Amino acid sequence: MKILVLGAGKMGSWLIESLCLDYEVAAFDSELSRLKYFFNCTKLVSYEEVREFNPDMVINAVNLQLTVPVFKEILPYLDENCILADITSVKNGLRQFYPQTGRRFVSTHPMFGPTFANLRDLSGQSAIIISESDEEGKAFFRNFFDSFNLSIFEYSFLEHDQTIAYSLSVPFASTMVFAACMKKQEAPGTTFKKHLDIAKGLFSEDDFLLSEVLFSPFTLEQLEKISERLHYLQEIIRAKDEEKLRIFLNMLRKNIR
Repeated sequence: MKILVLGAGKMGSWLIESLCLDYEVAAFDSELSRLKYFFNCTKLVSYEEVREFNPDMVINAVNLQLTVPVFKEILPYLDENCILADITSVKNGLRQFYPQTGRRFVSTHPMFGPTFANLRDLSGQSAIIISESDEEGKAFFRNFFDSFNLSIFEYSFLEHDQTIAYSLSVPFASTMVFAACMKKQEAPGTTFKKHLDIAKGLFSEDDFLLSEVLFSPFTLEQLEKISERLHYLQEIIRAKDEEKLRIFLNMLRKNIR
C-alpha cells in the first residue's frame, strides 16, 4: 500500500515514522526543511510528484484551518480510487466536504496530541474512527491504532462532535479560567505547577483549533454546567456548610472513578 502524508508537523512526523517500515510512504510539506530528517520514505515537493507517486491513501495531517483547502488543491492529482484520510480533532466542515468529493474517505481522531502525550508509549490512549468512513479505510486505521494498544471507538460525525465538546471544551475552558486568574506565584506548589504546565501546553496550540472547539454548537451547554457547579460551590463556601461540602466532595470522587 502506498501512503502519502500531507504535513510534516508533530503528528505528521509521527505518522511518517510509524508507517514507513510497513508501507511505501511519501511525505509532502510546503516547508522543505521539515522533510530533511526523514528516512525510509519518499520526499515530495510538488503536486506533479504526487501524481507520479500515485498513492492508495492520502493522510492529511496539516493544521485544522488548512485541512479542506489542501485537500481541494491535491484532489486533481490523485487517482479516483485513492482514499482520503484526516486525523483532525474537530470535524467541522469535513462532514460536508467528503460527500461532495465523491471519493472514498476515512476520518479518524487520535485522542492524544504531541503536546501532552508520550508518542513513544501510547498504551492506554484512545482513538476514534468515524463510522461513516470507507470500510477499507476503517480496517486500515483499526489495525494501525491497535498496533499501539490504543482503545478504539467508532462514532458518527455527530457523536464525535458531541464527545469532543465534552472532552475538550471542559478542560479547555477550565484551563482558560485558571490562566485568566493567574498571578506571579513566588512559591508555587506541585498542584499549581501541574496546572501551569497544562495551561502552557494548551496555549501552545493553534488559535484556530481552540476557536473551533469553543465555537462548537455543543460547547455552550458544557460551559453552562461548569457555571452551575461553580455557583453551587460558591454557595457552600459562602455558607461554610461542612455537611454540603462533604456530600459534594464525595460526589466528585465518585465522578472521577
